[in-house]
Amino acid sequence: MKVTFKLFATLQDYLPSEAKKTNALALDLAEETTVAQIIERFSLPQKLVHLVLVDGTYVAPAERAGRLLRDGETLAIWPPVAGG
Repeated sequence: MKVTFKLFATLQDYLPSEAKKTNALALDLAEETTVAQIIERFSLPQKLVHLVLVDGTYVAPAERAGRLLRDGETLAIWPPVAGG
């Protein structure tokens, strides 16, 4: 199945160089792949994985290990952001 994976702000550093320009990467995944498995696959530090959305819907930390990704979905992750 195909999923779009997006990382924002400082997390973009965890994407391959060819994906940094658009902050998105097309992934070809096995069925039954979870949000948590993608976070682990890209070695994203848990303290930087703050806002996780699948097709615009928030996925709470307790739900990430059980949330299966489906063909055509977009997984987007943001770090904590501060500003003024």
